[in-house]
Amino acid sequence: MLPALPLDEAGKYVAAAYLVFLLLLLVYVAIMASKLSKIEREVVEIAELVDRKAADPPPPPPPPPAPRAKAKAR
Repeated sequence: MLPALPLDEAGKYVAAAYLVFLLLLLVYVAIMASKLSKIEREVVEIAELVDRKAADPPPPPPPPPAPRAKAKAR
């Protein structure tokens, strides 16, 4: 039984397949790295907001409502 391609030609296709796979892997890693850096920036921003919120004193509570005069029942 003969191979589909002669072995001297098949090496080129195997190398091309590995290169395509490597290229796709590098693109995937680059996309994940950019997403990770975006998430990291957002986490830092949220942490700064929390720190600022913790540093500010809380506002005083609102005064209780004034008692209402009851209407006389007739």
